[in-house]
Amino acid sequence: MAARQIRERIGQTPRLAIVLGSGFSPVLKLAHIVHRLSYSEIPGFPVATVAGHTGELLVAQLGACPVLVLSGRVHYYEGHDMGRVTFAVRTMAALGVRRILLTNAAGGIHPEFERGDFMVLDDHINFMGDNPLRGPVEPGRERFMDMTRAYDPGLSDALFQAGIDAGLRMRRGTYLAVSGPSYETPAEIRAFGRWGADAVGMSTVPETITARHCGMRVAAVSCITNLAAGISKGPLSHEEVMETASLVGPRAAGMLLNFVNSNAIE
Repeated sequence: MAARQIRERIGQTPRLAIVLGSGFSPVLKLAHIVHRLSYSEIPGFPVATVAGHTGELLVAQLGACPVLVLSGRVHYYEGHDMGRVTFAVRTMAALGVRRILLTNAAGGIHPEFERGDFMVLDDHINFMGDNPLRGPVEPGRERFMDMTRAYDPGLSDALFQAGIDAGLRMRRGTYLAVSGPSYETPAEIRAFGRWGADAVGMSTVPETITARHCGMRVAAVSCITNLAAGISKGPLSHEEVMETASLVGPRAAGMLLNFVNSNAIE
């Protein structure tokens, strides 16, 4: 029902969707907005409640590429079940979207990471205690989804180069997702680092799993907005996350613009 109503409102659907996490909304200043729908107007879409997540579905022309933009996401820690958290991604797949770019703010674990760096995800660790594929299997979908290549190598390479061309400090690594909303303890961060995690956050992984289950190619990037507990010299706060995100947002917008104009998404 949600996909049908969106299609009736916007007509032809772009083949690329972008989910804007904290710090990535400045890209909208570079885009020509063609259609704008509030999540509250779309049946089944949960409304975002976290600062920095506006909760709008946009059809936009970004550079030479038409894109579908999810401006803001809902999170597991807000009290939604995984079905609600990933509803928007399943709707994008039902509309015919075949490529999706996920963005987020994350805490840096790798000792070489600094505030303001950007990390293209090569892999992830799901430590949220839940999985969006749990429960009945949709007709035509697999029960046991292979996640060997969760993040598309071609899209990831293009995203990394797009960041370099935008003048950003780019990294690559493994993202670990926790349920939140409390930040991690220093002991947890030490454990996550030993597991191979380079950054930690509270989103993206459920969307990645769902998108891959729906046959979509996925790329993802984290803005390292703070250093994780035990690495940071002070207490962690959402204000620090938003401060860093606002400082690097304009250059992050350049990265996304470069990415959508690359040959990788054709």
